[in-house]
Amino acid sequence: MRNTSQSFTQLPGSVIASPKGKVRRIIGIDPGLANTGFGIVDFENGRYRMVSYGCITTKSELSHSERLLTIYSKLQAVIQEFRPDQSCMEALFFVKNVTSGISVAEAKGVVTLCLAQNAIPVDEYKPNQIKKAVTGSANADKDLVERYVQLLLNLKEKPNPDHASDALACAICHIHTTLNP
Repeated sequence: MRNTSQSFTQLPGSVIASPKGKVRRIIGIDPGLANTGFGIVDFENGRYRMVSYGCITTKSELSHSERLLTIYSKLQAVIQEFRPDQSCMEALFFVKNVTSGISVAEAKGVVTLCLAQNAIPVDEYKPNQIKKAVTGSANADKDLVERYVQLLLNLKEKPNPDHASDALACAICHIHTTLNP
């Protein structure tokens, strides 16, 4: 059901979105240096359809620049395969570890560049906005968000890994915020 960073397959019944069509294809992204989650959701006639999700993982033994290039290259492949017409990303939110925050910010910059080069508009949402849009509570824990993502997208199991689940939740938030009248 899910896709990994090595292989991306469109699920049967999903529709490639056109900018002027009624089907909207959104890619949600949970940026990170070690793991960048992505989730692609179609929205049509008030209904969601999960198209694909996965996680771009970089190896810690690679140089920092090689890790950023890996994120860029693999995200570019996802975009070329699924052709989303909108995107959204979880806004950076960190309090304690500034060093890891800087790495996440750099990964976010690479993701933003990749989206811009593909002319895909991007919106950002704070973690509590995403939680509230998906579950109705800005204080929902990770497990509850995963269960709601599973329910809203009619999945047989919770999306895994959690970075992909977060990306799908972000896409749902975007739909609630911008597309769902």
